[in-house]
Amino acid sequence: MDSRAIATAIPGVWVIETDFFRDERGFFIESYHSQRFHALGITATFVQDNHSRSRQSVLRGFHYQDARAPMAKLVRCTRGSILDVVVDLRAGSPTFGTHVAVELSEENMHQVYVPHWCGHAFLALSEIADVQYKCSSYYTPEAEGVVAWNDPDIGVAWGIATPITSQRDQRGQSLRTYLERPAYTYTARA
Repeated sequence: MDSRAIATAIPGVWVIETDFFRDERGFFIESYHSQRFHALGITATFVQDNHSRSRQSVLRGFHYQDARAPMAKLVRCTRGSILDVVVDLRAGSPTFGTHVAVELSEENMHQVYVPHWCGHAFLALSEIADVQYKCSSYYTPEAEGVVAWNDPDIGVAWGIATPITSQRDQRGQSLRTYLERPAYTYTARA
């Protein structure tokens, strides 16, 4: 099986396409292969797997963990479909506040690699959506932050006016407030 990393508008955020086999019995996919992913430049060491189920119109995010427990993610939708959105949270980055939106589904089997310096959110598009993701750090509540899913400076076209959100996500900070004490700062590489 082969995997490809498709570049996005945010360098370091990748859409991962992996070959899979489907026949009358079902399907088979190697959703993660360390050597293959390292060859693509995805070198994060994953320490925790998470699985969430959401009903249609549930929106989660933009979540991140700060530099005390930076968390990269490898996200896939294993049941139904989601609109998966990643935003660059590095203050001073040429792509700060830029977002990438990708549909992930059980049909296309695509994945998104979310670097630790990004915020991550998704909207359940199907009646039920199961999202599974690998994490490079353990969940650390004191390091967790939330940027508002509907921040106009990010400008995601969610396609829904009133999604179902948690109280925590309803209280997400604006991107401008985030900039007062950013969790990450861009460093240009020579």
